[in-house]
Amino acid sequence: MDETRARFLAAIAKQLPAERIAEAHLFAAIRQGGVESGVAVIALEPEQVEAAPQEPGDEPLATEASEVPEAADATAVKETLAEADVNDALGEDVDDVPADADDDSPYADVAPTVVAAPAPPRRYVVCTARYRHTLKGPDRGKWEVTVTEEADAPLLTVDAVVRGVQRRSGDVDEIVRLSGEELRAALPAPATP
Repeated sequence: MDETRARFLAAIAKQLPAERIAEAHLFAAIRQGGVESGVAVIALEPEQVEAAPQEPGDEPLATEASEVPEAADATAVKETLAEADVNDALGEDVDDVPADADDDSPYADVAPTVVAAPAPPRRYVVCTARYRHTLKGPDRGKWEVTVTEEADAPLLTVDAVVRGVQRRSGDVDEIVRLSGEELRAALPAPATP
């Protein structure tokens, strides 16, 4: 890693808590005139927030068949479906099903299993960091870094956006992806007094 990138990472770590950084994507620097600039996309672990008390009626879904009441026959299934208003969702009329329809089925004695809804993907705070380093002119040596919180998204989305930006920009240089551990290892050691 070159000196400018190491300096950029150190400046990011001054503005963001380094222990919360999950990953960072560093784009190639651009030199234009006497100025060099660079961009990074950083995914931060969300701040730990105390769990909110559970509201009444927010019970989790049953995940085992033993927690589901067994339907004795097709009539009970019809009543259950009618209560749940599944008829409209399926676009079928359950009343047209003969009462003995399940008698010949090999699954007649099997109770349906309720499956828990999949957990939503973990979301991270997405930040962009930009640096501007003046290389020539009266402001030579000037160094500016800005870090802005942009959104929250899963890591897969962050990766997809980074690849899309690279593709649209026509940048042939590979984007450097650092995990949180790699970023922390690349930071300069704090000076001891």
